[in-house]
Amino acid sequence: MYLKILHGNDASDNSFTALAQAIHLAKICGAELHSIYVEEVPHYAGTVGEVIEEKEIQNGLIADAIKKASTLAEQNGIILNSHIVVGHEVKSIVEFIKINNFDLLVIGFMGRSAIYERVMGSTCQSLIRLASCSVLVVK
Repeated sequence: MYLKILHGNDASDNSFTALAQAIHLAKICGAELHSIYVEEVPHYAGTVGEVIEEKEIQNGLIADAIKKASTLAEQNGIILNSHIVVGHEVKSIVEFIKINNFDLLVIGFMGRSAIYERVMGSTCQSLIRLASCSVLVVK
């Protein structure tokens, strides 16, 4: 059914719940499994130091998430291909899906910025609306 599955990972607990579902589907379908991490820099940084500090925090967070995700996949007999891109979450993921011809995007319902999403509209909703493939939202 699915040949290429992309998992969106923001290192939140919900994204790892979604990863478990993505691993299960990859096993059932014999699909390739990929995970994408989008590194965002501050939009209105006051100083270069703020950008550098934010990047260092994100690098640590992303490295830990990649290691945890890879370990979980390996424990289930799946090879996980991890990708890091820089940019806006929604735009970067939507473009990555198109370029790489994914059949399915698996994401958690609410990520690290849960409070912001409730006020401004969620990344999840935007991905459902804009992704060129099917989207599985895991709660």
